[in-house]
Amino acid sequence: MDTVANLPRGTETILIVDDHETIWDFLIEALQKLGYSVLLAENGLDAVEIYRENPRAVDLVLLDMIMPKCGGHQAFYQIREIDPEAKILLSSGYVSETEVHDLLQQGACGFLSKPHRLAVVAQAIRNALDQPAGTAANTKKADA
Repeated sequence: MDTVANLPRGTETILIVDDHETIWDFLIEALQKLGYSVLLAENGLDAVEIYRENPRAVDLVLLDMIMPKCGGHQAFYQIREIDPEAKILLSSGYVSETEVHDLLQQGACGFLSKPHRLAVVAQAIRNALDQPAGTAANTKKADA
């Protein structure tokens, strides 16, 4: 794992939504080393339920776009129904530009392509967390 010494840090709570154990293992370890608290959902349905139960406890949702049961697109809109100002950062290795653009236009905080690189993830998370609530997304994509 890359060194975390010079990376942006925080103490906020991040809900990781991903169906791949290797991805969550990497993200959980990295984000905890950066000072964040981490919650995990293995699919979109679980993410919506966790968010519904703890809407004020989650500062950012890191949302994979392609998952079984409930994909990222559907989960995005369901979380936004619970909290229209929810900060959601999209992530995927395989997703259409149109789908990403649609969610960025709807207020997603950004997009991280997989595979993730720690420095890019850390900066994208910090940028998303630092955006004022309800701000439209920066439509630039981060290469992770």
